[in-house]
Amino acid sequence: MLKKIVVLTGAGISAESGIRTFRDSNGLWEEHRIEDVATYEAWERNPELVLNFYNQRRKQLYEVRPNAGHLALVELEKKFDVHIITQNVDDLHELAGSKKVLHLHGELKKVRSTVDENLVYTLDGWELKKGDLCGKGSQLRPHIVWFGEAVPMIEPAMKLTSEADIFIVIGTSLQVYPAAGLLHYVKRGTPLYLIDPHATVPGDIKNVTLLRETAGSGVPKLVAELLK
Repeated sequence: MLKKIVVLTGAGISAESGIRTFRDSNGLWEEHRIEDVATYEAWERNPELVLNFYNQRRKQLYEVRPNAGHLALVELEKKFDVHIITQNVDDLHELAGSKKVLHLHGELKKVRSTVDENLVYTLDGWELKKGDLCGKGSQLRPHIVWFGEAVPMIEPAMKLTSEADIFIVIGTSLQVYPAAGLLHYVKRGTPLYLIDPHATVPGDIKNVTLLRETAGSGVPKLVAELLK
């Protein structure tokens, strides 16, 4: 049976493809405060601003490509059962060819009903407009977990993490919960790799190999090592 590798990825892996991260720019995301574009209150207050913000993010997504970090993870599938848990809302892992990707914070290219969260659609193109309705006649919203909302995929992510034979963290500051808490579900003794130029290891986590590198250089090196 193939060993199971579970990978947690954050904004750092996508940044190298040209997707800006809000934590690197004074807490502003493309010049907007998070409270104005990424909360349910913002949506209720100014849906046009929120729709426009995500339309621009989505439009950008059609212009970027997976980088060496994404592509290296696909190589791991030759010898391992690889599961990716991503905090990112882009589809760069899927575009690179990864087969098993769990999105913790939603998906930018999908939209959902405002009255039934189970009604999720893949958007045709990059633009979601006011007046675009779900099958039940309500406005569609971005299929994104906004700040302050529940993270429905966290439980499947915890289960996956607890089953890992090897756990790899890439491009995340480990500051965003509940994702950062996943480290506590890794079985004791499981090899743990952390790849991020600014990574610091939480004091209570043992058995960590730290690579202070970007995803584009660090992930291919680690993958080559694991495939030996």
